[in-house]
Amino acid sequence: MSTATVTGSANPATPKAPPGTSVDLALEGMTCAACATRIEKTLNRVPGVDASVNFATESAKVRYDAARANVDALLAAVARAGYSARVKRDEAAERGLESARREAAWRALRRDLVVSIVLTAPLLAQMVLMFTPGASHEDLLPRFVQLALATPVQFFVGRRFYVGAWHALKGGGANMDVLIALGTSIAWLWSALVTVAGLHEHVYFEASAAIITLVLLGKALEARARAGTSAAIEGLLKLQPRFAHVERDGREVDVPLADVVVGDRFVVRAGESIPVDGIVIDGHASIDESMLTGESVPVAKAGGARAYAGTVDLDGRLRCEATGVGADTLLAGIVRLVGEAQGSKAPIQRLADRVSGIFVPVVVGIALVTFAATWFFAGSFTPALVNAVAVLVIACPCALGLATPTAIIVGTGRAAQLGVLIRNAVALENAGRLTTLVVDKTGTVTDGRPEVTQVRAFDGASEDRVLAIAAALEQGALHPLAQAIVAKAHESGTPVPVVSGLHAIPGQGTAGDVGEAREPALAGSLAFLASRGVAVDANALAAMLEPGESVVAVAHAGRLMGAIALADRVRDTSRAAVGALEREGIDVVMLSGDNATTVAGIAKQVGIAHAAGAMTPAGKADEIRRRQANGEVVGMVGDGVNDAPALAAADVSFAIGAGSAVAIEAADVTVVRNDLRGVVDAILLSRAARRKIRQNLFFAFGYNVLGIPLAAIGLLSPVIAGAAMAMSSVSVVGNALTLRRFAGNRKDE
Repeated sequence: MSTATVTGSANPATPKAPPGTSVDLALEGMTCAACATRIEKTLNRVPGVDASVNFATESAKVRYDAARANVDALLAAVARAGYSARVKRDEAAERGLESARREAAWRALRRDLVVSIVLTAPLLAQMVLMFTPGASHEDLLPRFVQLALATPVQFFVGRRFYVGAWHALKGGGANMDVLIALGTSIAWLWSALVTVAGLHEHVYFEASAAIITLVLLGKALEARARAGTSAAIEGLLKLQPRFAHVERDGREVDVPLADVVVGDRFVVRAGESIPVDGIVIDGHASIDESMLTGESVPVAKAGGARAYAGTVDLDGRLRCEATGVGADTLLAGIVRLVGEAQGSKAPIQRLADRVSGIFVPVVVGIALVTFAATWFFAGSFTPALVNAVAVLVIACPCALGLATPTAIIVGTGRAAQLGVLIRNAVALENAGRLTTLVVDKTGTVTDGRPEVTQVRAFDGASEDRVLAIAAALEQGALHPLAQAIVAKAHESGTPVPVVSGLHAIPGQGTAGDVGEAREPALAGSLAFLASRGVAVDANALAAMLEPGESVVAVAHAGRLMGAIALADRVRDTSRAAVGALEREGIDVVMLSGDNATTVAGIAKQVGIAHAAGAMTPAGKADEIRRRQANGEVVGMVGDGVNDAPALAAADVSFAIGAGSAVAIEAADVTVVRNDLRGVVDAILLSRAARRKIRQNLFFAFGYNVLGIPLAAIGLLSPVIAGAAMAMSSVSVVGNALTLRRFAGNRKDE
């Protein structure tokens, strides 16, 4: 009945970071995936550093060995790459600063876009009018007027592209800005030379201006769309009130949330959000915990119940004592975990990163080849210039850089709203690949609150004595069966003797010396007692059990003195969850430390075909490894405590429990509510996110694979190429945003 402490879960797909310190950096100046790749490579060249850069969140997560590197070296490395960085501060301050920076950038972008549209519109109108039936093909606007309109667009509005290109080239790399600056500068310079020299050649002022305008329009649409990707986290942060009604000197006073400390007593009234985590002292209320659990049904709270920050008091008044404030609340932990997950990388993104790293130089090479080949075969400079510019413009790798991280950001945010905390992008991706799901019984398929149903005594012992010795051995244990036995003893008023020399065997039982005479006693499974030399009549004990009941055998002075039967009610939702998993093609297996008869009874009730009882924690882990060796991708669902070895061995580990600190720290995925359907939601959402990532990568790669050849052979004008490039990024982000409509497996949501 003892427990093992979870220290973490390993995943072979996750690269090991160097030991030492971690720091989060906010990055500025990135314009495409190539920028992110450049920064990441530069950081990883610093000795003792393992860095991951996320283009969508404009951030870097860096692990470094403090003996070989420091923060100043990291910031200097980013500067060498041609960009700027700063260390992120605390969560609230960082989000405020980031919000202000994004708002300022949006205002500047909007201003430039308006100026660009106003100046470009006459140039485009002239181009359209020239193609109307019966129109003259002569310039409708004097060329010097065109030059006057296009020049501010090129060098005032387009200055951001020159600055970005300079920083990238200075850092030894190339990015989207290089392509835009190079393509539009060639078009403008050729047109300016023709105008000043008075040559009878076509000019492309409308092309250079329109490309810049369309790229800015795409950036504006992309910025608005990307702002929606973090809506889930922003929504969670807004749930906490700014003040708490705290009892001070015998009266209630409104105290800023930052001034509330552990131990403060506070009041929550009907209609208000709970300010911090706490324990209810008195009062009754129905609490809406949907922001934590995804469940719409209110939860009744009374004295002794736990209350969580951000949940809403619907109809009563509660007095609570603060147990978690600031960064230590469950809500803050959720926000922190989701933020970390959104900044992490999925394995599927590595392909996009590799392509982005070499993309721009390859595109410039293709443009040069296009220019030379077209001029050679067409015998004219003008079409060669146009085709080369079109190649440079259409090849922007923005969509490629946004394809994976936007889906991860939206997916993990939506999961948090459903009460599912996904630790990182690796877990999000791998959960969708599962072929087998191993589940524990107690607290996973069942409620986890077993009750004693009967006590049997043998060889002249009394039932009270059997219960007393069992309770003495199980005091302090965290296993639900042990706690149920202790609770039964207290409820019945049974005196519990003193015990010494306690020794627990995880998943098997407990041994100790009972009473002043220090007589040896055992409590645990039948196999545990048999291994200690106690004669056990398994058939006699089996006769006392109803289907689904568990038995704890008790021995004293080397003889079996009795047994205690316990029953744990199967959760109402477990059978539906198992059915949903089976329909998804996932084989559900139950492994439990309980006796085989009980496990078989519970498995039959919920529709699990493969089940095994009397499993030790190490035995569960071995079974998972055996299945992995057979090619299965195995997930493990447990309570995050006594299932530690199995959780660590699984490809993806799930912990079920209302915010257990151990579970949140240990598992790849934590389901906040006590419901196996949350695991179904996590797997379904993972599969939906994987589909979106694959779709986005297909769009991004397909757009470039199709667009570059068309531009090279002259089938795409630079203006159309600019419009297509701008909309590709918007389409990728928009496709990822559809994950916000994911409703989970439950029909009532």
